[in-house]
Amino acid sequence: MNSIVFRSYVIDSDPDTIEKIIRSSGFFYEDEIPIARELAEETLKQGELSGYKFVFAEIDGETLGYAAYGFIDGTDGSYDLYWIAVRNELRGKGIGKAILEEVMVVLKKENGRQLIAETSSLEKYLPTREFYLHHGFNLVATIPNFFRVGDDKVFYLKKIKEN
Repeated sequence: MNSIVFRSYVIDSDPDTIEKIIRSSGFFYEDEIPIARELAEETLKQGELSGYKFVFAEIDGETLGYAAYGFIDGTDGSYDLYWIAVRNELRGKGIGKAILEEVMVVLKKENGRQLIAETSSLEKYLPTREFYLHHGFNLVATIPNFFRVGDDKVFYLKKIKEN
């Protein structure tokens, strides 16, 4: 297998590729899928003005997974991790870790201070929560019943550099 190559720009096929990755994961509600596509579509239309940034992991031109993130306006270096997903059949092979590490490299260059990730408290998201904890994020807050009754929103924070 060849090495992973990272790409930070969006190409025309990315909205469809993102949808396939998101659907394959089985982690997202149907109404979330258009939102994932929309970030790439807005970036295709507006370029950097969209405010969305991406890291795509590829081998031989085939996209394995991606992250979408962006600067939080009104802060001095805080970023939101909107999405990080890997094709379901490739999960557990270190691709998500590699994507997250590449995001961190970019954010360090941009003088990012912290990265915030949000997820669900449902049992099926336990691997996601463990992924964040395993990769240096700390649990910082929970909003009860945020998504639906019994489905809390959980916030994780990863320091990029010390204050």
